[in-house]
Amino acid sequence: MAIKKVSIIGLGALGVLFGHQLSKRMTPGDLRIIADRERISRYEKEKVYSNGELCEFHYVTPEEDCKTADLLIFSVKFNGLKEAIQSVQKHVGEHTIIISLLNGITSESIIGEVYGTDKVLYCVAQGMDAVKTGNKLTYDHMGMLCFGPKEPGVISAKAKELASFFEQMDVPYEVDTDMYRRQWGKFMLNVGVNQTVAVYQTNYGGVQREGEARDTMIAAMREVMALSAKEGVHLTEDDLSYWLNILGTLGPNGKPSMAQDTEAHRLSEVDLFAGTVIELGRKHQIPAPVNQELYDRIKVMEKQYG
Repeated sequence: MAIKKVSIIGLGALGVLFGHQLSKRMTPGDLRIIADRERISRYEKEKVYSNGELCEFHYVTPEEDCKTADLLIFSVKFNGLKEAIQSVQKHVGEHTIIISLLNGITSESIIGEVYGTDKVLYCVAQGMDAVKTGNKLTYDHMGMLCFGPKEPGVISAKAKELASFFEQMDVPYEVDTDMYRRQWGKFMLNVGVNQTVAVYQTNYGGVQREGEARDTMIAAMREVMALSAKEGVHLTEDDLSYWLNILGTLGPNGKPSMAQDTEAHRLSEVDLFAGTVIELGRKHQIPAPVNQELYDRIKVMEKQYG
């Protein structure tokens, strides 16, 4: 079945980035941005821009009757996932393909519990250096979406459908036959880079060069590597090198989402990163002192927002 209608919930950096790319090639009205009335009013008044280009988005409220989506994309923050799942009910049909661009290693299973794991492809967004300030998104590297079923060694019919669609839309992508491992690898990178850049109040450049910040980042990543073995994933030094190389391709002046959140005095996803590592560490009786320190320091930063 060809993908014709697409719905996106969440206009953070990735929602704008890929939404704008899709809007350039899709028939107006076939791409729907799901948002509540208050957000829609703000978007329509202030507009949304991607690298200086006006985004021509068609907005719908969760209550609005519409045809179900062939592809549904979640691009909200983790703390907004529960609400988002309820907001997309009218967009999910029997044949809807669902992907999540959220950080972490749990959103697919949470979505699958509500709408069925058969609809969900595991997905990782990587290689982008997008920064969103207010209603304006800027980036040098678009990155790509890697996706596939959770089961290793399989390229499913849904993955083939999505690959064909992204080919038409000129969206960079890669079909992966070991998505759960890749997701853990991206989680390892996020745990290191997102938290370290936020705590050291720097940018990608601050962890691309040798020094205390980079050492802290890699130490936090190694704690994830140790836990991955206990969870049956077994990340290796080769995985660490792969993700550090991805980091090395990003524009040095860019910043991950957590640093953007702390600078804007918004609550961060630290519980999704260090919080998860600490919880798994307790489960497997493996210490995670670096992530504990990052967790504590970010929580102190958040308490000082006032």
